[in-house]
Amino acid sequence: MISSEMISIIGPALVAGLIIATIHAPLGIEVLKRGIIFIDLAVAQIAGLGLVAAKVLIHEPSLWLMQVVALISAIIAGLFFCQVEKHMPQQQEAIIGVSFVLAASIALLLLANHPHGGEEIQNLLSGQMLFITWDDVATYAPIYAFILAIWFWKPSLRCGTGFYLLFALAVTLSVQLVGVYMVFASLILPALAVLKTSHPHKVAWLCGVISVIVGIIGATFLDIPAGPTIVVSYVFTALVFYKFYRY
Repeated sequence: MISSEMISIIGPALVAGLIIATIHAPLGIEVLKRGIIFIDLAVAQIAGLGLVAAKVLIHEPSLWLMQVVALISAIIAGLFFCQVEKHMPQQQEAIIGVSFVLAASIALLLLANHPHGGEEIQNLLSGQMLFITWDDVATYAPIYAFILAIWFWKPSLRCGTGFYLLFALAVTLSVQLVGVYMVFASLILPALAVLKTSHPHKVAWLCGVISVIVGIIGATFLDIPAGPTIVVSYVFTALVFYKFYRY
């Protein structure tokens, strides 16, 4: 039996997960099309590094200051990868991978002597979805809606620098809500699932929605962390879609 207290916890996490699935589906398809699969991991980790740096280096930073630092970090990363795409396309994926490892290593070094360093790293990677509140949803949803509107109403902005800026903004928001692992899963796995379909966006959205719902329900009733559970749900759902869905 689902109690009202459980609904108050599940509700914001479910809505946030569905919003992220909706915005990440078209972004992930574009990432796969460009062949830069690990850019989501790299940008998410660099945005996370910005959050860690703000917490460690700034005395009692406000929520908005942390947001700004994380966004600036992600934008710088996006602009850097844009230049790499232009001038070193053959080495782009390798440079993206190195950037991810470097950002992760610096974050570990910053948190090495932090009293809650292990917990901070865990939150950065796997998120704390069941701690998402309705206030969080209300804060982030309009920005996600703006990104989605720009993505489909101004297709020209998907090219060049525009893509990297929109991607950096979306990933910065998402990594704070759900962590690096789910950011990667929600971008890449639905995109992989639609390789054999004629309606990629619709199928990717459906794959994401099912993955989030199954993951949240599974995490709630099994009393296990929601982020990793949703990642596992994404994997199995994407496999089923890839194998059997031909719409």
